Amino acid sequence: MNGVLRWVAEMAVRPAASTARRDGATYGAIGLPLAFVALPLYVVLPNHYATEFGVPLAALGAVLLGARLFDAAADPLIGRWADWLFAHSTRAAWLGTIGAAVVVAVGFRALFFPPVESSAALLAWVAGVLGLTYLGYSGVSVVHQAWGARLGGDARHRTRVVAWREGFALAGVLVASVLPAFAGMDVTTIVFVLLLALGVAMLGSAPQPHRTADRGAPPLAVRPFATGAFRRLLAVYLVNGIAAAIPATLVLFFIRDRLQAQAFEPMFLASYFAAGALSMPLWLRAVARYGLASSWLGGMALAVVTFIGAAFLGAGDVFAYTAVCLASGIALGADLALPPALLAGVIQRSGHAGQGEGAYFGWWNFATKLNLALAAGAALPALQLFGYSPGSTDGDALQALTLAYCVLPCALKLFAMVLLYKLWIRRGTEVA
Repeated sequence: MNGVLRWVAEMAVRPAASTARRDGATYGAIGLPLAFVALPLYVVLPNHYATEFGVPLAALGAVLLGARLFDAAADPLIGRWADWLFAHSTRAAWLGTIGAAVVVAVGFRALFFPPVESSAALLAWVAGVLGLTYLGYSGVSVVHQAWGARLGGDARHRTRVVAWREGFALAGVLVASVLPAFAGMDVTTIVFVLLLALGVAMLGSAPQPHRTADRGAPPLAVRPFATGAFRRLLAVYLVNGIAAAIPATLVLFFIRDRLQAQAFEPMFLASYFAAGALSMPLWLRAVARYGLASSWLGGMALAVVTFIGAAFLGAGDVFAYTAVCLASGIALGADLALPPALLAGVIQRSGHAGQGEGAYFGWWNFATKLNLALAAGAALPALQLFGYSPGSTDGDALQALTLAYCVLPCALKLFAMVLLYKLWIRRGTEVA
């Protein structure tokens, strides 16, 4: 502990380190409100419309699915828009971020306080406003990711940039997981708008990416797929992402029915996200020693070992599952920080730095949202097929839940590890 304190004290007096922290904070701060708003939109909103306004679940589900598919399909086009902004200037990208942030702020408030009352009008309202809110959210997110990738640097620097962004994002998830329950949506929307305004303002003083002239590469919309390294990385990312999205989809079912520990949900979730945030310095050190791809491989291995252990848990195993949350949270830190840093390196080595980051991250975000859709589309019907339903106490049904929550993600993670080794590490793709 004394060694850690001495290290912190040394960092505090080093001008270069102080500048690096300031640059990281000004760039990464907007990640907090972006993550903050995602949780209410995906988790709180459906329950809010069903319980507060009595909107039929089937109709609401169809509207939400349509809005999310629209959101995913729009990301590649938003990536093209981001590159167009950066082609003009970094200031144009920042002003575009301001415009998109205004759309998010107004849309978020309007979603939770609609001016209509009938079910039909509410469904029309949520469909239109949610679509616009998703567009604004994706606009801010893609510009922010492209901005970070355009800062360049070696593997450790790229990881540090992403770590600041994802560290703030995890802090945003922690705040969003408790604020609506304790303060209500009125206060939550106000806090979000203030945090978003602060994040946008700080981004305006963040390190400025360099502009690079376009050298006649393929059209921006399809340019990423002309890069073999991107195709290989995306394949690994998709498989690993589905492996991570399945337990994220099923975690509350597992806690409530397998562990019978619903009262401990806030502690489990907080420990998971806090471990992810606090693990960022650990992964930075791992990258410096082992490289990006090998460190990511280690994070996958940690997740596999953790979920194998979770498969043996049962009712009342609160302490053991807290340990699972902490370990899987550390593995989450690798999943959040390292793949985008690898992608930034792919963009650099492809010769597209300063030209096509938006296009790359547009497709990257499309893959992220596709992972969530595939996870829900595969895991939930499979559970129903094997006899599980929420609240079930049948032994066979709970065993099916355990297999879906623990074993299936492990199998997919192992497949992702094989892909990462064969398609990336063995080929020597990564270069610092």
